[in-house]
Amino acid sequence: MRIRSSALAAVAALALSAAVPTTTARAEETTTRPGDVVSSAPSAFHPLPGQPTNTKAWKIHYNSTTAEGAPNVVSGTVIVPQDGRTGPRPLITYAVGTVGMGDSCAPSNNLPYGTAMEANLIQQLTLRGWAVVVTDYEGLGTPGVHTYTVGPSAGHAVLDAARAATRLPEAGLSANTPVGIMGYSQGGQASSWAAELQGSYAPELKVKGTATGGVPADLLKVADFNNGSYGSGLIFMAAAGQDAAYPELKLDSYLNPAGKLLVDAMKDNCVAIDAIAGSFKRISDLTTRDPLAQPDWQARLNQSRLGRTAPAAPVFQYHALGDELIPYAVGRQLRSDWCAKGANVEFDTIWVGEHVSGVITQSLAAGNWLSDRFAGRSAHPNC
Repeated sequence: MRIRSSALAAVAALALSAAVPTTTARAEETTTRPGDVVSSAPSAFHPLPGQPTNTKAWKIHYNSTTAEGAPNVVSGTVIVPQDGRTGPRPLITYAVGTVGMGDSCAPSNNLPYGTAMEANLIQQLTLRGWAVVVTDYEGLGTPGVHTYTVGPSAGHAVLDAARAATRLPEAGLSANTPVGIMGYSQGGQASSWAAELQGSYAPELKVKGTATGGVPADLLKVADFNNGSYGSGLIFMAAAGQDAAYPELKLDSYLNPAGKLLVDAMKDNCVAIDAIAGSFKRISDLTTRDPLAQPDWQARLNQSRLGRTAPAAPVFQYHALGDELIPYAVGRQLRSDWCAKGANVEFDTIWVGEHVSGVITQSLAAGNWLSDRFAGRSAHPNC
């Protein structure tokens, strides 16, 4: 089924932000496999405050894996349409773009109240009859600092969210559920990492394809591009996220007093505040020396670089030519790297628009592409 995108509603949803309390989880049997549900509680899904969606939702906590391979627990939300469908339905494991680093920014804390930034885009998927699971990522809504931009951690969280959704009895899914992976911006990194990891980390998932856009595939190049621009706050958020995953990086030892004040505040706030507070600052403004020039930082950031493993399932990758946050050349290089390794990639250039608009304008095309994969139709790579 093909639906029309509502750009106005999407923009309205993207503009909303609020701090809301977490859902009280119902404790269940503690398990140890990645993707096992640790706890669940009834929740709700509203794209806008009070807007009905004819869905049921559950907030879950599930087992996953850090970038270093240690077990952790991540939260998320499972959403299932209540459309009378009795047969199997597809599942999208959805990776949101940057929402911030404070726990109040977590999707699971905002989806019940109509204040989640990509809720309208998620609704486009549920209107197709698809179940959706939305990870909060490591440290966002759970103890610890959010490991923002740490690719392996995010990829694990996305894949384990899909596992958890299929293992949640109330959702009515199964191990044979066809799965699609979807995400843009930070979610583009997370979904692309999930695509690369799936063959080795979660080979049992029936992944039919990945739709991924605005992908920050090379963090060092993205940082250089944004240094001193209005997107420079993302650099400091990313530095805090990397430091959370790899404490030996000792970010605090590089920051001057203004840098320490900014980064500490970022850890407790959402993207609107963080982006404004960090905009038009250079790394040299907030540090005593540049951590990104150090070999240990470069090595860790390169561990999040994409393009070294071909995704096992087909990929639809899209990127705005005029993207002012994630350089178009970074997206094209990822496409080239994947193609060189024999991946099945369809690359689409967004000729009109910029970074944020890209997730809205391409949402219909990305959904239709996944619909074709679920229907068993052949992909059309353009390597």
